[in-house]
Amino acid sequence: MRLINVEACLEREELIRMGKQVDCRAKVLEFAHDEATKYAILSHRWIDPTEVDYKEMIDLAKMDAKERDEIRGRLGYKKILASCEQAKRDGYEWLWVDTCCIDKQSSAELSEAINSMFRWYENSRVCYAYLHDVPGAFFSTASDYREHPKSDGWPEWFSRGWTLQEMIAASNVQFFNKDWHPIGDKRTLAPILQTITRVPEDILTGGLSGNRPCVAQIISWAANRTTTRVEDRAYSLMGLLDVNMPMLYGEGKKAFHRLQLEIIRTSNDQSIFAWNCNTKDMLIGGVLADDPSFFLSCSQTELIDSSKFMEYLIKHDIPEEKVCSIDEDRFGVFPITNRGIQIWLPLRSLVDSDSVFKAWLPCRSHPSGPPITIFLASWESNYYRYSLPAFLFPTEETLQFRQVYLRYQDTQHCHTTLKVDDSAITDNSFVCFDTFPSKFTGNTLTLSSTDPLCVKVYCSSQANYRIAVGFGQTFGQDWIHVVSEEYDSISDWKHPWDSQAGEEYRKMLARAPCYAKFMDKALSRAERCQTSCVLWKHSRTYGVKLAVFRDPGCGSVSDDLFNVDGTGDPNCDWRNLMIVHDCPRKKQDTFELLADGVSMEFSLAPSGIKLGDYGHFTDSEDFFCEGNLFADLKSLSLNADITPRKHEISSNGAYWRDNNYVMAHGDLGSVDLYKPLGLSLPSNDDFKALLASLSTRLTNRYLVTRVIQCSLDPDPCWHFLDIPARLCSFEKPLLWHRNKSTLPPAISTSIRPS
Repeated sequence: MRLINVEACLEREELIRMGKQVDCRAKVLEFAHDEATKYAILSHRWIDPTEVDYKEMIDLAKMDAKERDEIRGRLGYKKILASCEQAKRDGYEWLWVDTCCIDKQSSAELSEAINSMFRWYENSRVCYAYLHDVPGAFFSTASDYREHPKSDGWPEWFSRGWTLQEMIAASNVQFFNKDWHPIGDKRTLAPILQTITRVPEDILTGGLSGNRPCVAQIISWAANRTTTRVEDRAYSLMGLLDVNMPMLYGEGKKAFHRLQLEIIRTSNDQSIFAWNCNTKDMLIGGVLADDPSFFLSCSQTELIDSSKFMEYLIKHDIPEEKVCSIDEDRFGVFPITNRGIQIWLPLRSLVDSDSVFKAWLPCRSHPSGPPITIFLASWESNYYRYSLPAFLFPTEETLQFRQVYLRYQDTQHCHTTLKVDDSAITDNSFVCFDTFPSKFTGNTLTLSSTDPLCVKVYCSSQANYRIAVGFGQTFGQDWIHVVSEEYDSISDWKHPWDSQAGEEYRKMLARAPCYAKFMDKALSRAERCQTSCVLWKHSRTYGVKLAVFRDPGCGSVSDDLFNVDGTGDPNCDWRNLMIVHDCPRKKQDTFELLADGVSMEFSLAPSGIKLGDYGHFTDSEDFFCEGNLFADLKSLSLNADITPRKHEISSNGAYWRDNNYVMAHGDLGSVDLYKPLGLSLPSNDDFKALLASLSTRLTNRYLVTRVIQCSLDPDPCWHFLDIPARLCSFEKPLLWHRNKSTLPPAISTSIRPS
């Protein structure tokens, strides 16, 4: 480290002040070893542009009088001189000041200094904490917003990011007011410092070498602190968290992401996932926090011993017969892979949702409290953080201990603006009764990461119907969902539907990843009301058509009412995959399995069936294959990437005899699968383009969208597509537009791009 020679600095200033000749060769800054040198160190609030940097400090004697006097008149220079005078009075020959002891023109030196700074403060004999905005001779014991309006009523020194580690690392911290009068030391002021900083008193007096707090609690101390550069919010925490990493100014919030990854590489502390944030800021994202402020509520968080954590789960959540399958050591291992953070977690799915889960962490928010829980959403074989209010979302009873991959990269976010024309609904005695969130007034909706869902509720007293329409965006995928409900009487209509749109908003939020994943045909809860929808891409905007229509009493509406090729509609230049779950195969042929931890149903595969096959079902409910998407792709001049997605298959129940077997449970029995491989069709734009090209062939046809093969060594070059499936899923692509000549009297909504 580079230190100020206290005597040389003060002597040079005295010669300049007296107008005498200064030896330009005299060294004011010299290198020394922090562990072998007795030195004082300065902690202060930077006030640009008054600070003096390295070059100005060493060249002061060589400057002309005008330039020299300008520097000597700065508050930053006077602060250095006052620090040197205090160090001299205390008997120290050396002093470190960050403004001038680091050559910031050298990125290597700056990186070394930042990575070493905690140790430098820790090895100092005394730290001078200079409070430039404290005029009195005593340390304030109460916040004063009139005196310090920009820093929560306390001196600015307590609001800065770097001063946190400086206060904790140095064992002897002496506080001085703006006139350099002493106003107390860290040990005697520890009770009031704890109130100001939320740092426990034992840490202030004893440091971090003893009973070290968990990661979440340490980061919480910096939650309200600020830095000039956003990257410094992360870099200023490295010493406190005992990690090192290179500096990359310009990376923004990625610096805090890198910091958390470095912590995970050197620690098995799961409290790093215990952060919380305002759901108005983010609903879905990676499992890493964007900012230290997300840990604000973690000031009392502590780890739970793995054995006690297991005891809690057994007592409250896990049946005793499943305890034998859980290895406690798995709680302490979560490596970082190219797929995500591989971790074992106890999970429960939300009621009526197979894509959103509550996970338990071996830490608690306060002593003797229950384990902290977080929500996760599954998407394309990975799990993301899903910020939901826990008290609004009940979970299923079954708790599973499952290995998952937590995605730490950011999710895709975009804005979609939709213009809603609901005149056809209001013309049929329906009124827009409720909207949630209420700020979505009018007929224009802009969905974003902070407002990913809007629900509109329409009611008709004449028809005794309610219709809830949800417009959503999840993982960058736009979706629409419709729920209809019939009233028993007009008086029932007058009774509030549990805040109506708000209640449906909560339900749709729980299943949003599922809607986005499969783009399901909108569901209906009343036989007399039918719904369908399509989402298309037109230029750079998006649009949706939604039809909600009543069956005039002749039973359900068939698919023949829709012209599915879409070629007659000039606005529909891009059709997405709409899935209709109405496969005619018998229910007892279905089996439940977990694909990447998500529960799914599969059917026994007909002989020779493969992924991408399409065809129809005969009257005897046998599947007749008419072609295969992958074979058709070869005959088309499309440069398309429709690589199938691979999935990890596991049993939705008890374990089988060894790790090579998975048991699929069905209504009439079970199927043993040896080393199963799960494959599914992609949902990317290339695949949707292929569907559009084949729309004529696919009209009213069923697709094999998911298969499970039992293959010991699948060829990496797609040869595994020739291996017949043991189980599969049939679904129907719906490339849709309204055929007005065949529709019954309709209640419809048309949504087009604005």
